Amino acid sequence: MPGMKQPAPVAAIRPHPVPSPHGTRIDPYYWLRDDEREDPDVLSYLAAENAYVERELADAKPLEDRLFEEIVGRLQQDDSSVPFLLRGYWYYSRFETGHEHPVYARRRGTLDAAEEILLDTNRLAAEHEYYQIGALAVSPNSDWLAFSEDIVGRRQYRLRFKDLRSGELHDPGIADIEPDLAWANDDRTVLYVAKDPETLLGLYVKKHLVGTDAKHDRLVFEQTDRSFYTSIEKSKSERYLFIQIESTVASEWHYADAADPQLEFRLFLAQERDHEYQLEHLGDRFIVRSNWQAPNFRIMSAPIAAHSERSGWTEIVPHRADTFVEDFEVFDEFLALSLRNGGLHKISIKPHGGDEYWITSDEAAYSMSLGVNPESKTPLLRYTYTSLTTPTSVFDFDTRSGEKTLLKRDPVLGVFDPAQYLTEFLFVTARDGARVPVSLVYRRGTARDGTAPLLQYAYGAYGISMEPAFSSARLSLLDRGFVYAIAHVRGGQELGRAWYEAGRLTHKMNSFTDFIDVTHELVERRYAARDRVFAMGGSAGGLLVGAVANLAPQAYRGIVAQVPFVDVVTTMLDAGIPLTTNEYDEWGNPDQRVHYDYMLAYSPYDNVRAQAYPAILVTTGLWDSQVQYYEPAKWVAKLRSLKTDDNLLLLHTDMDAGHGGKSGRFQRYREIAKEYAFILHELQIRT
Repeated sequence: MPGMKQPAPVAAIRPHPVPSPHGTRIDPYYWLRDDEREDPDVLSYLAAENAYVERELADAKPLEDRLFEEIVGRLQQDDSSVPFLLRGYWYYSRFETGHEHPVYARRRGTLDAAEEILLDTNRLAAEHEYYQIGALAVSPNSDWLAFSEDIVGRRQYRLRFKDLRSGELHDPGIADIEPDLAWANDDRTVLYVAKDPETLLGLYVKKHLVGTDAKHDRLVFEQTDRSFYTSIEKSKSERYLFIQIESTVASEWHYADAADPQLEFRLFLAQERDHEYQLEHLGDRFIVRSNWQAPNFRIMSAPIAAHSERSGWTEIVPHRADTFVEDFEVFDEFLALSLRNGGLHKISIKPHGGDEYWITSDEAAYSMSLGVNPESKTPLLRYTYTSLTTPTSVFDFDTRSGEKTLLKRDPVLGVFDPAQYLTEFLFVTARDGARVPVSLVYRRGTARDGTAPLLQYAYGAYGISMEPAFSSARLSLLDRGFVYAIAHVRGGQELGRAWYEAGRLTHKMNSFTDFIDVTHELVERRYAARDRVFAMGGSAGGLLVGAVANLAPQAYRGIVAQVPFVDVVTTMLDAGIPLTTNEYDEWGNPDQRVHYDYMLAYSPYDNVRAQAYPAILVTTGLWDSQVQYYEPAKWVAKLRSLKTDDNLLLLHTDMDAGHGGKSGRFQRYREIAKEYAFILHELQIRT
């Protein structure tokens, strides 16, 4: 009848057997899987779900629009990056007012020289709903630009070339590649990684001669082990090209002289399980980051002529039980180290022949990271700094004098005073005694009386650490009285390699219980009201909040699950889709009964049951290649059929995007505004 609330879409139950080495499971919503994205029943169902979202959040639409205007209004539209010097040119990117995509440019010699446009991606994006640059690389003689672009959102990049002397853009490109690429020193040869068309895994390293037909490209390296990722890069010295293969627990690097016409690659050290390493070149040696007899990694020096004998390696930075070596940068006078210490991302300097020291901060929760440093003959280190109250800032640090020079701090337009916000860094004791780091931010004056709403975020997988980084968009919640918390749960690497190991494979449940325990503790400490807590996570973090929804639904008022990996068992049984075979060491190989049973015990889709759930907003992209859209679609369908409450359950599918959402600078903030509007709608906050 007119005026009555329209019912939520209901997916048809079509039992489908899913075989495994341990028996067959029946999946009632398997029909929602459409690998070609063309099934009219599937597309119609997703469209109905989108329409349902719009109906249910119709009264929140004015707030969503207001949030979007707030968020975009804080951005400086004609912003630009800090230039860096490479081979006599200053390179930078900039945005033009009203445009969604960056302009890449350079100036020769000095910063006041005439600007040369490398790429105006607004023009390239004009004919596409989605457009994303993967990588750009200028030839050693500075005459050619090679770049990779994605026009679908499925991470199937295309390699293209531009003659920077004439401005001519060469077509057609080379399709179905990984984003990374590297020039040889002949200024004509580019290495790239071609994908397998079935699994979308990058398996074939090829070399292309500019101006020739790609069908003549020679295969340089083929990856036959589907548990490894393959990538390419060039040494900072530009003397070597590297092929890197990497799994969850092993690495292998090959190197070639970038000036060798044949590009004959040599093996640095054969991969072996539980040895991960990383290479860079400096002078007559390779600098190696390695976890050989060093779980938290150390830095070693290996002579180029005799690199394969680890007994001949020299230790530069020793292993430390309390400090994880995440990355490094080589310079003629020093090494810069990217470290995890005390749960925070820090930087130290190790002069050649001198003692190591740290770059300091006086904030409770912050993150430092290595910036763009293409030159090695300099005493200056460029790094970025951010905190939950400090916008991303670019510094040059003089390693001789210890002086820091602020080059840029991201502007926040409107009324913004960082002193009006407080950040904290604390530890919560989990149920098994582990101490879980938590980063907090809230507006000064927010009451610590147990009445504030809380948005808690986490990821907790792949050893990826979550940074306590600034977000101008988040101000829209903080200014409405929210406390925002990042739970640095096990599965990340904030507290070193052991913190990661304690959150993967048959320890994965720790990630979920850590998150729940942090929520309970923050409520007990009166940071938040028990009935005003929201959980948010994306991808593997979407798995986390999906599992939490089953384990502790009563602890949350609402959940936002972004592109969530929720159908763990079915996905890991399918070796024909991306992120399966090369992630057995992350989640487990379901051919092994112990891993199959463990995944089945926590997989959000498989553990939906008849109980009350919080309000849930689920987002996905039709063209997602990392977490296929049908995982969240099936999860929502099963939740609808079993949950016993009347809380909102919404599935929004972006029909033009993939795993990363919209590609445009402003478009992505529309997604954030929708998520925030959902949260505020649940709290009946209208302004």
